[in-house]
Amino acid sequence: MKKHLLVYLLLLAGINAHAQDFEFGKPTHEELEMKTYSKDSSANAVVLKEFGTATISSRDNTPLVFQYHVKIKILNSKGFEHGDVLIRLHKQEGREETVEDLEGVTFSKDENGLIRSAPLEKTSIYNINKSQYINQVKFAMPNLKEGSIIEYKYTLVSPFIFNFKSWNFQSDMPKIYSEYVASIPAVYNYNVVLRGSKKLSKNTSDLARDCFTPGGGLRADCSVLTYAMADVPAFVEEKYMTAPSNFVSALYFELSDYSDYNGVKHKLTKEWKDIDYELKTNEMFGKQMKRKDLFKDKIAGITQGATDDLGKAKAVYLYLQKWFKWNEDYGVYSPGGIKKALDHRTGSSADINLSLVSALSAAGLPTEAVILSTRDNGSVNKIFPVVSDFDYVVAQVEIGEKKYLLDATDPLLPFGLLPVRCINEQGRVISLEKPSYWADLKASQKESSLYTITLNIEENGKIKGTVNNYSFGYEAYNKRKKIKKFNSIDEYVESLDDNMPKIKILKSDVKNLDNNELPLSEEYEIEMNAYEKPDEDRFSFNPFFLDRITENPFKLTDRTYPVDWGAPSETKIMLRLNFPAQYEVISKPTSVGLSLPLKGGRYISQSSVDGNEFSFTELKQLDKSVYEPEEYPYLKELFNKIVQTERTNITFKKKK
Repeated sequence: MKKHLLVYLLLLAGINAHAQDFEFGKPTHEELEMKTYSKDSSANAVVLKEFGTATISSRDNTPLVFQYHVKIKILNSKGFEHGDVLIRLHKQEGREETVEDLEGVTFSKDENGLIRSAPLEKTSIYNINKSQYINQVKFAMPNLKEGSIIEYKYTLVSPFIFNFKSWNFQSDMPKIYSEYVASIPAVYNYNVVLRGSKKLSKNTSDLARDCFTPGGGLRADCSVLTYAMADVPAFVEEKYMTAPSNFVSALYFELSDYSDYNGVKHKLTKEWKDIDYELKTNEMFGKQMKRKDLFKDKIAGITQGATDDLGKAKAVYLYLQKWFKWNEDYGVYSPGGIKKALDHRTGSSADINLSLVSALSAAGLPTEAVILSTRDNGSVNKIFPVVSDFDYVVAQVEIGEKKYLLDATDPLLPFGLLPVRCINEQGRVISLEKPSYWADLKASQKESSLYTITLNIEENGKIKGTVNNYSFGYEAYNKRKKIKKFNSIDEYVESLDDNMPKIKILKSDVKNLDNNELPLSEEYEIEMNAYEKPDEDRFSFNPFFLDRITENPFKLTDRTYPVDWGAPSETKIMLRLNFPAQYEVISKPTSVGLSLPLKGGRYISQSSVDGNEFSFTELKQLDKSVYEPEEYPYLKELFNKIVQTERTNITFKKKK
């Protein structure tokens, strides 16, 4: 053990010769006096300095050693949350990561201007067994005040050499300086990937001679790689995005190959032909795709009455949608096999959709499996294929010249419509007959809604009339999901009534709730007050009382990642309002026509008065699923205009 520890210390000494770590527990006068961060006045805390090293040592059981050191300025009370620290540790098959040499200190000025230090006590450090695969170390920095500086450091040792420590340059607070040094022996070859939009301010490579001694008299040089960023802005999450890990500026390491003690090279990074073979021959994947025998005696009954291939495919899809109850588990593999899932009528997304592949194949329809990464799981590495990047599988059936992507986990999904969670760049099509290939994961329908509204303002000040709402595509799917959460349609209508206190629903009629292939139709007779007093001289009415946008979802000055809706959308409202002849319209919403560049969409609002009838049309149309960062200012301005317009009332005045 002493020998291993000596090698470990010598290795760290070699790295530190290249590294630029900072002295622990020595805050500067300028740091203590700092009141705000000049490059981000909204910041509640800022990382002053951050430094890390990762090394592959000669320790037998824990060869990967990661050291972390950070100093953070707490600018106000909202920044106190950064004093609560959580370190995630992986464990598997009796092996686990551990934390050593953890220490921390808080520096603050007292009322007399004297610097006080409060060390992190060992009794404030908690080790938590979070799950089968995760442990946690948690601690809270002591004596936090506005203006405090917190500093902590620790060493993480890991037996998992394949999971070389990644490094996040960006986080939810800005960083003045962040540096990472990785020392990698020549016997290991890692693919290094920098994600995010920010550029490195430092990227150097040095050679450390004879830094690695695995035993048996062998010695190896090390590449000492230094990466740094300065003035790193905080990463702020905003609506309509996929996984933050796709966009946060960070370094990732993936072991490509290594040489053993005998000098034999072992390749770990595979090509797609290797992945294809692995999946096609896998008991939990490829062999499940071939289980047509499970449907041989059922398929004729399932497809009875279907007159063409599309009808057969829809019949098989509908049958499995109704047969299975999804257990909410994701996955690419079916660990228990699809027969077990079919017998129990429940299973994971892989159980259900691999069953769909088999059933469609049994119906004589050319069907393939498509593995993908869901939106929350992040992007896949297309250069170095890794099956673990994928967390979901769907079916793809080819009918004539058209291919349909299918997910049977949800009985409310119409044929050919993927859930939005699956709309994430591209999936890999796995065929039993040919090499795999990429397929775009795009929405096959819009999120679309149409309202036709006819209202009358009566002499007593009541507004009565009908609202017809037709929902299509993803809008119909989302609305059906919402309605199905209630015990009945009546309960759903009651909830609508409760959530619109100024509007009373008198009658309702909901059609096509259980037919996913048709638009969802809702018709309501409503009543509301225009004015209370019979002789009211003046009153106002807001025609944007349905689907009104009260707040712009886009607030960032500069968004460096795309706006990803998942699907294009369109909402159209057509309203006719009859008002008493003794009134006239003295103000109304001005007409607006605004288009996004690159055919991205448009917003139109038009109104007119003809006698005692007010007519109004509004169209909100977003024609793209994804808007790039350079399109963000135009999208933001579009929504600013929508919010501004939808605040505008119609004002009526009694004629003299």
